Amino acid sequence: MKLNYSLQSGDDHLDGQNSSPAVILIHGMFGSLSNLGVLARSLAASYQVISVDLRNHGDSPHESLMDLPSMAADIIELMDDLGLSSATLIGHSLGGKVAMQVALNSPDRVSALVVIDIAPVAYAARQNAALDALNVLAKSTVASRRDADGLISKHIEEASVRAFLLKNLVRGPEGDFSLKLNLPSINQNYASTLVSPPTGHPYAGPTLFLKGEHSAYIQEKHGPLIKQLFPHSQLDVVTDTGHWLHAEKPETVNALIRAFIETKTLTKS
Repeated sequence: MKLNYSLQSGDDHLDGQNSSPAVILIHGMFGSLSNLGVLARSLAASYQVISVDLRNHGDSPHESLMDLPSMAADIIELMDDLGLSSATLIGHSLGGKVAMQVALNSPDRVSALVVIDIAPVAYAARQNAALDALNVLAKSTVASRRDADGLISKHIEEASVRAFLLKNLVRGPEGDFSLKLNLPSINQNYASTLVSPPTGHPYAGPTLFLKGEHSAYIQEKHGPLIKQLFPHSQLDVVTDTGHWLHAEKPETVNALIRAFIETKTLTKS
């Protein structure tokens, strides 16, 4: 699948001969390539930064198949199209699982790996308030973003989370609003393939796991499996943050990621 992407770089082009190492940023569930925009801008002076829309998100194509192997294959296809023999992968939440799957499937294509607040484990399927809210929007006719915000406030209390979800709402040529997300596919796969763990042979490359202090997505009991699959990994905890640590403390997270990837040998791009 040909993913939608954007490029930010100190160089004006990306042709496989660019001397700057490549970094690919992969957003989480219900997100888009703009979600890691602060990080992208922080890295763009030194790296070729490619931000992607995962399948069924943003401006990427819609497809009923939605599992980690297919999404990992999408990233490899993008790298092939861009002439990248390898890149550093940075992913948040679902994007972190996709990045891990790429590393476990194709370790030679991954120079280094950064996983933001997710572990390589199977998560229990549970009711998701954000998905409930988006399904309400999909079935409703809304005249404005304010109306849409009011509709989903019954499911989502936090204004910041509602604002994040409403980034998926776009106005059509007739003035009507619709969601960019492929909700039928997400609904179909949410409690099965999308909560499954990444699998494959261990990735021996340098790996950084970042955990939000108050988030339960990475737990102490996950440590042995993390070390088994990613033997050269380290874990840093960002204090006073939850699952959205890169939005809550962007300067801290950016500094940790930059320090990590700048100490690694990223000779291929």
